[in-house]
Amino acid sequence: MNAFSVLRLTAAVPLLLLFLWAQVYWFRLLWRFVGCIQSQNLRRTLRTLMVMGFGFVATVLVATFFVSRRDLVWGLPGTVGLVGLWITTAFVSWVLISLVSGIAFITRRALRPPTRTLDASAPAVHSPILPPLRAQRDEVRLDRRRFVQAATTLAGAIPFGTGAYGFLIGRHNYQVHQVDLPVSGLPPELDGLRIAQLSDIHIGSYMSAAEVRRAVGLANELKPDLAVVTGDFVTGPNDPLESCISELARLQASLGVWGCNGNHEIYAKAQEKAAELFVDHGMKLLREENAEVSWRGGKLNLIGVDYQLGRTRGGRRMIMLARTGALVRRDIPNILLSHNPNSFPRAAELGIELMLTGHTHGGQVRVEILDHDFSPAHFMTPYVAGLYKRPLGCDSTVSDREIPAASSPAPAGLVYVNRGLGTIGAPIRLGVPPEISLLTLRCASKRLTFS
Repeated sequence: MNAFSVLRLTAAVPLLLLFLWAQVYWFRLLWRFVGCIQSQNLRRTLRTLMVMGFGFVATVLVATFFVSRRDLVWGLPGTVGLVGLWITTAFVSWVLISLVSGIAFITRRALRPPTRTLDASAPAVHSPILPPLRAQRDEVRLDRRRFVQAATTLAGAIPFGTGAYGFLIGRHNYQVHQVDLPVSGLPPELDGLRIAQLSDIHIGSYMSAAEVRRAVGLANELKPDLAVVTGDFVTGPNDPLESCISELARLQASLGVWGCNGNHEIYAKAQEKAAELFVDHGMKLLREENAEVSWRGGKLNLIGVDYQLGRTRGGRRMIMLARTGALVRRDIPNILLSHNPNSFPRAAELGIELMLTGHTHGGQVRVEILDHDFSPAHFMTPYVAGLYKRPLGCDSTVSDREIPAASSPAPAGLVYVNRGLGTIGAPIRLGVPPEISLLTLRCASKRLTFS
């Protein structure tokens, strides 16, 4: 076991134990609740189902944290999505309940009056004022206890309520994002070229073919010149890849429909099949390939790659886009389709003017607190959603934070991160609606700088 594996294990075990402890909390609560049922047969049946259900949840948690072949987890269509919804909402609810209980405990200790040592030889004092004071103190304690109970109930209920909203409404609220992209070195002839982008379809139990058709219809209404799909057509091996791609074939664009594979095509062992189906439906899936696209006399170089791994399974760091440099052209602008946004620094280093990506789902959940956005995707990438830029030719090992705000006058490379259509893990979206992108290419000034 190498150092990276040890570090990963060290971080994973405490987090896994927290998730499991949250499940223990709810298991004990439900066990007591079921114990109030009068019918012995019904009580026994429900408790048996509870043991089976929580056992399955624990298995999914362990597999998610430690099994590298995630397709073993996603091999049960539909089931794991609901389990993911339960795990997420139950964990957040447990955290909030624990916070409320902890604050109540600290407050109670802080407000507790100091104990007094009484002299046994001192005569007892009988005052008519003491009984009313005791009654008043007891009433305050009762009110405080009721408030804590109400606050705990509310804290526990909020995640389940918001989870239900994200499941029933949020993940179906498709939105179109129209963005102008100032591309360095773009010929005037290509100014105004419109690209429709879809990403992270994840067709399956929580994304039907009809929903994909609806998204494609919204994209077609935008009348794009070029259409791209940046990976994750499915989640696991049992998902209907052919249905997904046949629906994507409905996309209408004069310059054709192009795509690249995502990481879930690896898990589903569907990379080759996806490429074949694209060809069968008159589209093109680019796999370490490039193609020249012409529009109104201008030309651009469209490049596509499979999912770019940052590390091997053994933890060894890998160079992203290691074989892509030979596909980059210097005479015309380059557009790269790469599912993993973390390959953007390397793309900018290679001189690729624009990269289109997905993968993050925008985090699926976004919470704004004191003008700061919090999203789970921040733990996996600095490129969560929307448009980012970086100086072309800049060393990929230099982080964005280390680049001065007013860098050299070198042109900038752009990446646009699509928020995706589908979901993974928990089938919910809160504050991050599914996205159909319409990206319009614009000529950038030669003095465009990174900021």
